[in-house]
Amino acid sequence: MEKSNFAFGRMNFILLGVGMLAVIIGFILMGGGSSSEEAYNPDIFSTQRIKVAPIICLLGFVSMIYAVVHKSKDKEEA
Repeated sequence: MEKSNFAFGRMNFILLGVGMLAVIIGFILMGGGSSSEEAYNPDIFSTQRIKVAPIICLLGFVSMIYAVVHKSKDKEEA
């Protein structure tokens, strides 16, 4: 299979992978224990869950969008 048959170049796939990894890390940071009727868990309002994790997810999604619209150098040469 020739390289010219692929829609994306190598850099596009690397950027997509990095973005996907950032989104997965963001969702992992959002996870954790929850409150129940028997016990209140104040950790549900931690800075990590409310601010840091959503920002990491947002950066991951923006990175993936950039990876899709990024024009790879292999395509410019062809």
